[in-house]
Amino acid sequence: MKVLVTGAAGFIGAALSHRLLDRGDEVLGLDNLNDYYDVRLKQARLARLTSRPGFRFERLDIADRPAMEALFARRDCSRVVHLAAQAGVRYSLTHPHAYVEANLVGFMNILEGCRHSGIEHLVYASSSSVYGAHTNMPFSVAESVDHPVSLYAASKKANELMAHTYSHLYGLPSTGLRFFTVYGPWGRPDMSLFLFTQQILAGQPIDVFNHGNHRRDFTYIDDIVEGVVRTLDHVAAPDPTWSSAHPDPSSSRAPWRIYNIGSHRPVPLMEFIGALERALGREAEKNFLPLQPGDVPDTYADVSALIRDVNYCPDTPIQTGIERFVAWYRDYYQVTA
Repeated sequence: MKVLVTGAAGFIGAALSHRLLDRGDEVLGLDNLNDYYDVRLKQARLARLTSRPGFRFERLDIADRPAMEALFARRDCSRVVHLAAQAGVRYSLTHPHAYVEANLVGFMNILEGCRHSGIEHLVYASSSSVYGAHTNMPFSVAESVDHPVSLYAASKKANELMAHTYSHLYGLPSTGLRFFTVYGPWGRPDMSLFLFTQQILAGQPIDVFNHGNHRRDFTYIDDIVEGVVRTLDHVAAPDPTWSSAHPDPSSSRAPWRIYNIGSHRPVPLMEFIGALERALGREAEKNFLPLQPGDVPDTYADVSALIRDVNYCPDTPIQTGIERFVAWYRDYYQVTA
């Protein structure tokens, strides 16, 4: 297939692009290389991709409507995986307009492009953050998600609703994936594993929020990518069992689906830190702090729908995944201590 991957210089986007190239697909990668985190890391991910046959890259901002219209007008891709977004719960507290531009205006441009260029299937990134104030575990796509606690989460919920509208009005097959804490080699510097590793190796204390009483459904990057590829191949279709009297929030009469994509194995934060300490061979000095605004204490994905529909099977143990990240980090940053 010819696949457009937005956010191709990002953590998940780069890993997904490699996986698609490995199986013989052609990939058009799109990214604006913004400075939300170290651009050099994005450029390094991109350099590995641009050396591979079948990969093309264009530096574009998805919020640039004329540029996106011109891109889709070429009709040189048949499916789209939309991963470009302004990420981060905490950043949304101080930079709200960035989320409107990237996550709402940008997503509108993606939908319009898919509509007018006959895209066969749009797969896009939602987030576990949409569950907001929920405490009923595991989080299920069959439950409503109407109480977000951050603008980032609200923007991702809005994406799901916008996609449904286009699926309903124009028959655009669309699938939203609610990602649960993704980690692994080439990961994002604003995520806890990267920050903790950096600080522990530098002999600095790590900030442990909610006094360490978090649980997260940490999911290894290879497991995530395999799930995305399987979902891309499984084109969303109308649900013949959907009832307007008892509507299922995860499906529709339109060709539209929502899935959780996680490990289905929540890990206590202190256990996660312990695994990192073992991989690094040193103990962390911990600075215990209260829960941050916009954050949630626990995440736990019910992935039964994704298992049923695409045979999704996340199987990377947390210790293995962390050891692989640490090995990559030491090599990439030439850390020998």
